[in-house]
Parts: sequence; C-alpha cells; structure tokens
Amino acid sequence: MAASTRTQPPWKEPQSTVSPKLKVWNSLTRTKNDFIPIDGQGKKVTWYSCGPTVYDDAHLGHARNYVTIDILRRVMADYFNYDLKFVQNVTDVDDKIILRGRQQHLLSEFKAKNPTLSQEVFDTATKAFDAYVQKNLPLLKADLKPEEFQTQSKEKYGHVIAGKALEGDAPASDKEAKIKMHLKTVASAATALMAPEKATEEEVEEFWTGTEDVLLPYLDSLYGSSIDAADHSIFTKLTKKYEGRFNEDMKSLNVLEPDVVTRVTEYGPQIVEFVGKIVANNYAYQTSDGSVYFDIEAFEKTPGNHYARLEPWNRTNQDLVADGEGALTKKSTEKRSEADFALWKSSKPGEPAWPSPWGPGRPGWHIECSAMASDVLGEQVDIHSGGIDLCFPHHDNELAQSEGYWCNKEGGHQWVNYFMHMGHLSISGSKMSKSLKNFTTIREALARGDWTARSLRIIFLLGGWHDGVEITDELRKAGSSFEKTITNFFYKVRDLEAHPNTTSTGTEDAKLRAEFESAQTTVHNALADSFDTPTALRAISKLITEYNSADKVGLSNDLIFDVARWITRIIRTFGLDGSASPHDNTIGWSGIDIPAASKDFVYAVSRERDAVRQHAIAGSLTDDVLNSIIAKDTLEKQQDAAAVPYAEVLSSFQGSLKRLAEKKAPAKEYLALCDKLRDLDLWDLGIYLEDRENAPAMVRPVDAELKAAREQRDLIAKQKREAKEKREREEAERKAKLAEQAKVKPQEMFRTEEFSAWDEDGIPVKDREGADVPKSRGKKLRKEWERQRKLYEEYLKTAGQ
Repeated sequence: MAASTRTQPPWKEPQSTVSPKLKVWNSLTRTKNDFIPIDGQGKKVTWYSCGPTVYDDAHLGHARNYVTIDILRRVMADYFNYDLKFVQNVTDVDDKIILRGRQQHLLSEFKAKNPTLSQEVFDTATKAFDAYVQKNLPLLKADLKPEEFQTQSKEKYGHVIAGKALEGDAPASDKEAKIKMHLKTVASAATALMAPEKATEEEVEEFWTGTEDVLLPYLDSLYGSSIDAADHSIFTKLTKKYEGRFNEDMKSLNVLEPDVVTRVTEYGPQIVEFVGKIVANNYAYQTSDGSVYFDIEAFEKTPGNHYARLEPWNRTNQDLVADGEGALTKKSTEKRSEADFALWKSSKPGEPAWPSPWGPGRPGWHIECSAMASDVLGEQVDIHSGGIDLCFPHHDNELAQSEGYWCNKEGGHQWVNYFMHMGHLSISGSKMSKSLKNFTTIREALARGDWTARSLRIIFLLGGWHDGVEITDELRKAGSSFEKTITNFFYKVRDLEAHPNTTSTGTEDAKLRAEFESAQTTVHNALADSFDTPTALRAISKLITEYNSADKVGLSNDLIFDVARWITRIIRTFGLDGSASPHDNTIGWSGIDIPAASKDFVYAVSRERDAVRQHAIAGSLTDDVLNSIIAKDTLEKQQDAAAVPYAEVLSSFQGSLKRLAEKKAPAKEYLALCDKLRDLDLWDLGIYLEDRENAPAMVRPVDAELKAAREQRDLIAKQKREAKEKREREEAERKAKLAEQAKVKPQEMFRTEEFSAWDEDGIPVKDREGADVPKSRGKKLRKEWERQRKLYEEYLKTAGQ
C-alpha cells in the first residue's frame, strides 16, 4: 500500500459536556477516538449503514457485515444505553441491477419464444459460448469447440486451475479467482452443448442451467438497448424479490430491523435536488450528454475540504475508480479529471430513467446514500458503517459530495464523525464475492446445518469487528467450545433452580465474587475499548471455568444466580439469544429448556426414577417404599394436548414399576427399567436425564452434542457387534469346512491327478510324471494323512459307525 502524498486532514472532535463512555476505531482518523455524540446530552445517536444491493441472494460475506454491525448496534443500545436512530438503505437501482434485471428479462423472453430446444437455440448458445470465451478467456483459441475445452483449458490455464498465479510463482489473487469463475462458466456451457439431444423436461432444464451464464451477456449485447426501459417493472421484479429474501435472511440471523429503510427508487426527486445544490455550489458540472460529475479540484480549493479522506492512497487507483463508476458507464472525454465521478448519469437506451434538469437519467452509485442519509438524519451524522471494501471509492465519494452539499465558502463541513468499517470474511484464504461467484448463500449455509444464527455470530464475536475474519478449523472449534461452555453452565444453573442447594456454606463465595467482579470490569473495559468482543468472551469463559472448579457446596445459590443473570445479560446484548431482552432478569438462552408442557411430568418421573435407583442399588426397594415413591405423583384424568406424551411416560413408568413389584423382580430389572426411561422413552421426546453421583439426575434437552455422542457410541457398538458376528461367522465356516473335510477317508485324500502311484495307505509314492516323491515331501504328506485319519475316526464315532 503506497503512502499518501497528502497530509491527513484534521478531524474535528465533537464537543459535549458529557464524559465519553467508549472509544471507537474511526476509519476517518485510522485510530481510536472518544465517542462523543452530536447530541448535547450525549444520549441520541444517528447512524447510517450501507445496505444491500438487491440482485442476488446474500452470502456469508454479507452475514459478516450485517451481523457484526448488529452486534455493535446492540452493544451501544443495550449496554451503553444510547438512543439510536438506525437508518439503512436498499440499493434497488444501479448498474449491476440494471444489467441483471435486463438480462433476466431477455432470457425469459428468449425461452418463451423457444419452448423447445430448436437448432436456433443451439446456434445462439454456441455464438454466446464463443463470445464469452473471446472476452473472458483470451488464451483459448477463438474458434474453440465445446469438446476441446477441457484439453485447451488445462494447457492454457493449468497454473490457475492448480491454484497458482497465471504467470510466475506469485500466489493467486482476485485475478485468478475471476479466471476460475470464467472457466467454470465455460465448462458448464460446454457440457450442455456437447450433451446428446435433449428430450425430457429435466434435460431441457439442465441445458438452460448450463448455458445461462453465457447467454445472459450475449442476449444483452444483442437486444439490451431495445427493451422498454420506461417499464421499471423489468427491474423492480428482480429487486423486490431479492429485497424480500434479504430480509428473510437477516431475520434468520437474528439481525434487528432498521429503524428507517430508504430505497433509491423512492428518492428520485430528492436525489435530483441534492445534485442540483452541489452544482449550484460549483462543485459539479454537466456534460453534453446530460450527465453530472463531481469536480474534485474545485471541491479541494475550498479551505477544509479534502478528497479521499478514508483511503487517500487509492485516489489514483483507476481500477477502483472504474469499478465505482459501474459497468454501464462509458468513458467521457468531457470529464475535467479522471478521478471525477458521476453524480447523475444520462440514461442510454435500455436503462431506466427519471426526469431531471439535465435530461432523463439515473443516480450515480454514491449519491444515493448521501441524499437519503441527509434527508433522514440531517447535515451531520454520528456514525456511518459498511464493509471495508466500501471505503474507496464509495464512502470517500459520499463524503466529498455530502460535504460539497452542506459546506459553505468559508470552510469545509464534517458530514460524518465516525466511520466504522467491518472486516472481510474469508474461508481458506479466499474472500467471498458475488462478482467472483465463490460464495455460499446464507440460506444454503443455514439449511445445510453448516451454521446456526448463534454459532455464526459467535465466530464473528471471536474476531475484531474491523479486522478480517478467516474461518478455519481452529476458529470453528473455538466457537463450538464457547457455545458448549455457555450451554453447560446454563444447564447447571437451571438444575440448581430445580434442585436448590440447601446445604450451602458460602465459604467459597468470596473467591468467586472476586472473579465475578474482575470479569465484569474486564468485559466493560473491553466493550468500551472499541467493542473488543474477543476479550469479553474470554472473560466470560474464564469466569465459568472458575465456577466449574469451585466447591459447589461452598457457593451460595444467590451468588451463582447473580453470575448467571449477568452472563445472560451480556450474551443477549450480543444477540446470541434471539429476541430475548438483556434486561428481563431471567437466566439462560434458548435451547437449554425442556418444553413447558413437559416439566411437571418429566421432573416427577425423574424424581421417582432417582428414588427407585437409589433404593434398588442399596437393596432396600420394598413394596412399601415403592408405593410411597409412586404416591407422591398422581396423574389427573385429563391433560392438555401438549402434555399428553409426557404424562404417558410418567404413567407408563409407574405401571411398569407396579408390574415388577407384583412379580418380585430383582433389583437389576428395576435398574434396566430406569435405563430404558432415560435412553428410550424420554430420549425419543427430546429429553435426557444425566445421571450424577450423589445428586439428582440433571434434566436437559437432547442437543446436538448428546446426539453426536450417542451416534458415536452406537457406531462403536455396531462395529464391535459386526466384528464379533464376523468372527463367529468365520469360526462357523471353519468348523463346517472341517466337518466336511472329516468325511473324507484318509486312503482317498491324495488320489488326484497330481500323483500316479500310492502305497497301501493311499500315500503318494510317484508324482504325475512317474518320478519318486522326495522323502521330505513324503514326510509332510504322511503328517497330513495322520491328521486326516484322526478327523475321520472322530467323524465315524460321531456318526455312530
């Protein structure tokens, strides 16, 4: 990264009479600053966050951004008690959306006109294949045939396929990732074009799926400019679909809804007005085609104005500048500087348009956020957030145009006080990207069970919010370990609620209370130090470890409950417990409780089982004792529907106990019945009784860890059973073979073509060619004959002969 040739402009710290509660890492200063809200009372905080561009499903990289922002938002509101106004936009018009919406529309029309796979369809797909190869994989020959693709791709792009750079020994980069994506696209199309005639509905669908990614840009190149772009439904059909799916994904990840949602398509007049004022302030100019560009040089002539404040080293990076302008933007010779960026784009044929003083056009990518944030939050914003990849050019351009809108000629204007950028997510070192098509969607990951909303959030909490997070096996294990630690702690506390410790001495309280106070201080300082959640999680884990190692008899119930309530508050503040409030003074998180309808019956049958086991082991389970145990829990004749399965378990257990008593069963049968209750009856209802020494069984739900442990035990038992069965089968086969062999007379056993002469016992003396059998071999044959003689004699005895 090249150093900037410009000095960092002074950051104006907001003024307040209220002492700051925390520091935040501020991308504007690239350091930690005291967080001081614009609000003079230090309570209200305005926050604008860049939302989704809705043309495809959100992936895990998006989850990293939105879940992490949600964590910071919850900490500020629920821990530091700020009154937040959180605004998030939806980008429902930009170059990507226009292209995707238009391409999908054209492909739908093409498929509707060609319900069968005619020769015209194959010809068009073949031309699309050729065009895609020539544009994106130039090392392949121009007239490449689909059947030649595999050989050609290995020859020309072998280094990339092997995970290396295209040239030399440098490591692979985004450039190689794009080549891999293009190779995958062409491979799919080649397979579809080489396949035999498509007859079934499934085969036709496979053809369209395989060729879609080459057909989309090809059809757009032919017909994109001819569509009726005044019909905005061509584009909104796409954006409404994916905005809805995005909202579903965020709900499934337990991300809070924004207080205000803004959409670009609903802000046309405001954006036009916003651009107009920037032009009036002489910080923008119009070109002959009706576009409007921001004038960076004019902007920086005003004292206090600086361009590219977030990433000044990138202001001359033409690749990033071009990417920020969009794929549909044509290079203009009327731009005063290469770095000047579009505020308003004149719409070309096939692009949606809105009226403006400069002619029909559409907003530039960056202007939308400036106009919408300013409209809802005013001339200054406390916090602006987004992914780290938005720093330049998106947020730097936002800053410049917004400050160009709000500033006066006497000096610059600080539009945003704190920029917070979330780090990237990568898996195996590869950043997820829609453009690279190397992503796993949120809904795919959740549906497959790769992640839960909680486990994914824990992973993000374990990393610094503005640092990159790479998901490794070690990080997965750390996340799983933390979740297991919290869950097991809550199981114990929930059990303590059901079975209070009546013999507590309180002698261990002082030590645990000191650890508790230390943890509270550590977590507070960590969160105040720019939301240092990794340190906070370590402090919570350490506190639980101290509790686990303490003498439980020496701890008072109240202290344990205080610790549990505090831990509950913190994890709920992090959003790890669904919609549960951090302030409701309850204990635990979802997943640790058995169903409410089951509790009366399950705890009753667990008490009875504990008593039966205790007396059975001690040899004191008399009829009177058994009757007194059962008598404590009488069933009502009718239960609610939800409670019926659990009531039946209790009733069945009591009935089985009575039947064992009637037949004077031994203690081992009572113990077997108790095991069946634990391992089958309650397990099948999702409840487990964890037996403990000198304590009542712990009642807990059957969770993934228990299921995995049982599956492992079952697998080991199955392997042992199969191994035993194999040994028994082989032994039976050996005995059967031996029994069959025993029926052979020793005088007949060697009378085969291998020999030509035998003595009176049937032992060979000449081989096949008539030569004498060597003495050494004769001795071996005699030994075999003797063994067979003994077998045969035993056989005769067994057969009664």
